[in-house]
Amino acid sequence: MLRSIRAIGLAALLSAPAVHAQAISYVVLKGQTYYVELAENDQSRAYGLMFRERMAADRGMFFLFPEEAMQAFWMKNTLIPLDILYFDKNYKLVNVQHDVQPCKADPCPAYPSEGPAQYVLELNAGTAAKIGVKPGDKLEFHR
Repeated sequence: MLRSIRAIGLAALLSAPAVHAQAISYVVLKGQTYYVELAENDQSRAYGLMFRERMAADRGMFFLFPEEAMQAFWMKNTLIPLDILYFDKNYKLVNVQHDVQPCKADPCPAYPSEGPAQYVLELNAGTAAKIGVKPGDKLEFHR
């Protein structure tokens, strides 16, 4: 079973405190730097980039999971198209889900990794193709 489909009830979202990361962290991929918000716990991973209307070209969200496993994300309540990049425990790119569009109606499809992943990077749609990522590319993560 896919373990990490981002899901949370609307009532819980409306009553939950802000879960976005405060620390400035960044990743480097194919020589490009992206400043990322960290999603390090279940609540922040579930909320992700929901309800955002825009994201700067040099920004993203970086999901850290406690262990490597098959991962899958969905786009419920996500308003901007994204590229979803899956990385293994050694920060090597497993696969990319390109130009994933917001979900307009239930049920929302899941976008899975093609192998075990421990880290997931969400960037604006089109970024992965623009910088030419391919499986095996190495990601640098800086806290």
